[in-house]
Amino acid sequence: MLHITPSERTVLESLANGEATPDIARRLGVPEIEIEVRMAALFSRMGVSNRAEAVAAAARRGLVSAA
Repeated sequence: MLHITPSERTVLESLANGEATPDIARRLGVPEIEIEVRMAALFSRMGVSNRAEAVAAAARRGLVSAA
């Protein structure tokens, strides 16, 4: 089972909703680079290489609602 933090779940949910990195960063009040670092760490742990794969994998694992 993949353990993710609440902030990582927020990023995954934002990706599932089609939000762009700048929009996620602005909404969370953090620099864009922080979102990019969170995504890179998540992608690595999930064994995926892009947003679409991450969202699909997260939906299969029940971490986000399927769009």
